[in-house]
Amino acid sequence: MSDVADWWSTAITDIQPGVIRLRGYAVEKLIGAVSYPQMVWLMTRGELPSPAEAALLELTLVAAVDHGPQAPSIAAARMAASCGLDLNNAMATGVNLLGDVHGGAGQQCLEVLQRLHASGEPPEDAARALVAEYKQRKAFVPGFGHRWHPRDPRRDPLIIALQQAADAGTVGGEYLRLAVALEKVLAEGTKPVPMNVDGATAAIYAELGFAPELARGLFVLSRSVGLLAHAWEQQQEPTRIKGPLPKGINPTYTGPAPRSLPNR
Repeated sequence: MSDVADWWSTAITDIQPGVIRLRGYAVEKLIGAVSYPQMVWLMTRGELPSPAEAALLELTLVAAVDHGPQAPSIAAARMAASCGLDLNNAMATGVNLLGDVHGGAGQQCLEVLQRLHASGEPPEDAARALVAEYKQRKAFVPGFGHRWHPRDPRRDPLIIALQQAADAGTVGGEYLRLAVALEKVLAEGTKPVPMNVDGATAAIYAELGFAPELARGLFVLSRSVGLLAHAWEQQQEPTRIKGPLPKGINPTYTGPAPRSLPNR
């Protein structure tokens, strides 16, 4: 029987008849005693965070909830809802669009920050070398610049809070300095490329010790709130099978002109 019991062995959840323990804590004791960000931390990291750490994590979860129907994941969730899918299916449709290109910049930026930190070089020197490398291969530095916003409105409150946390000793501040150094070096070009929400949240996740893969998972967790809200709103509208373009507007056709089949 031990082989059977060990099949799905886990250090997360202890389930017995009438008992639910999460990381060793009875769920009835957690309810009302910890916040949702603290619960997220406990489940993913194994221990409860300090209130200051949980407050930083909460900022990231609030910041990334939504970016409107122009975001492909939100649009996909709304299209799915207009096709009669239930909320969970519509949300899953949107979540499945969150990959490396759309939704992966936070994880990628955290990996960059870890790489800069491991170099041991002064922040600006490490940042300048990395930016030169990215420019040489004509690549974007993840976490910087935004296709909609000249300056992402979510950047300042996140970075200000992280600086305050560093000043208070909640976090060390090394990754914050690296992120700001990257932003400074990128501003030396012909056009400034300010940090976006992915860069700011990546700096927070790095300071809090989250693994890069968890950074993407936390973004998905946050954005799921927006997916839920938009799918629910779309379900209340009468329009059915709402495609990517309004009725009467067809995609530009670039194929051959109308032609006939050859005579046989």
